[in-house]
Amino acid sequence: MTTAARLKNLSLKAMPFADAASPELPMAQLLRLSLFQVSVGMASVMLLGTLNRVMIVELSVPAVIVALMIALPVLIAPFRALLGFRSDTHRSAIGWKRVPYIWFGSLWQFGGLAVMPFALLVLGGDVYHVVPYAGEALAAIAFLMTGLGMHMTQTAGLALASDRATDETRPRVVALLYVMFLVGMGISALIMGVLLTDFTALKLIRVVQGAAVVTLLLNLIALWKQEHVRPMSREERDAPRPRFADAWNDFLAGGKAGRLLVCVFVGTMAFNMQDVLLEPYGGEILGLSVSATTILTALWSAGALCGFAYAGTRLGKGSNPYRLAGAGILAGIWAFSLVVFAAPMGSTELFYAGAALIGFGGGLFAISTLTAAMTMPATGTAGRGLALGAWGAAQATAAGLSIAIGGGLRDWVDHAAMSGQLGEVLMTPATGYSFVYHTEVGLLFVTLVILGPLVRQSGPLTPMESGSRPMGLADFPT
Repeated sequence: MTTAARLKNLSLKAMPFADAASPELPMAQLLRLSLFQVSVGMASVMLLGTLNRVMIVELSVPAVIVALMIALPVLIAPFRALLGFRSDTHRSAIGWKRVPYIWFGSLWQFGGLAVMPFALLVLGGDVYHVVPYAGEALAAIAFLMTGLGMHMTQTAGLALASDRATDETRPRVVALLYVMFLVGMGISALIMGVLLTDFTALKLIRVVQGAAVVTLLLNLIALWKQEHVRPMSREERDAPRPRFADAWNDFLAGGKAGRLLVCVFVGTMAFNMQDVLLEPYGGEILGLSVSATTILTALWSAGALCGFAYAGTRLGKGSNPYRLAGAGILAGIWAFSLVVFAAPMGSTELFYAGAALIGFGGGLFAISTLTAAMTMPATGTAGRGLALGAWGAAQATAAGLSIAIGGGLRDWVDHAAMSGQLGEVLMTPATGYSFVYHTEVGLLFVTLVILGPLVRQSGPLTPMESGSRPMGLADFPT
């Protein structure tokens, strides 16, 4: 082996997630394909963070309308299973199944972001001619277009990555794609925060439409030459397309699919109810400053990355994904217990530890259940796209609903507690938050009950020989 070849081999081994690559999906193509997750992460930050704040603060849009707009992309989430099925059964003269859906998803995402700043300015009242409900209707269309594009792109992209990965590398490919999603969210949040510091209407148009252009460029680079051309015969093209209902019944006929989806739904609700409550809890109950509560996001992200790394390590050695999902649930129970005890003990350290552990447990649970969906054997007309779409639909729908339910529960219980309806002992601002955290612990126990039969059906851990596997980031101790 030449010196240049040795240096190239050494650099590949030293790269994070180098062991996610395979001859079927080399590292260069894998990293390029993962760019679709960066674009989806950027759109997520735009919808849930940047534009949320801009609409409420700079444009003075009522919070209830903002909440409805943000909830609209969640309404499309249940259609991810159908989108995945359509990509499984797509008929193309050149044999492409996933690329057309990534492309059209990119166009929807681009179109939604392209018209969004103008819709928001109309929604905020910056108009020459007043047309009743024009702003609400235009903003709703923009949010729906962007949400549809995100779901279509992510479902087809994950299915394509799963198609190209091998059974041994698939868990690490999943972990890498999730990390790239977080990277996209983190980088875009920083850039957009800096660009919109001095807000003007023109700057809003430039930033959001710039994000639309970057989305299209990233997704074009991601899908370029990723799916092999396999021309279909005329008989294959003319054959009747399988029905979605038949494919869904085949998917559920395996026995594990339905229970896995219920487990994902309930577990995601348990982990995500606190999304809008952790920072207010730290500020109102523990007296933390704004800068101190912003650390929570970093701690949650660090915990999630550790969860991804641990999942990649264990799954790469052949561990049972359902057992690992159970470990993530147990970590979540400990995490919410620490957050609850932080208030009576007045301990900031417990609160920070709980926030990091929430990220670890949630990340471990998400990666493990996604891997279980990706590796679920296809039955009949049910393909991998359907499984991934069903997982994404359950996860996204539960996340959206849980955030709304968590905020509503906190307000309702807080009103009852502070008005004295629950007794003098519970007449504290912490009662509403504590009720939500206890509800999440209860939901995590319910998730464990749902998960139990899946663990038993899957059998014991089956570690694989890993002596010849190169070391990557997922092998580092957490």
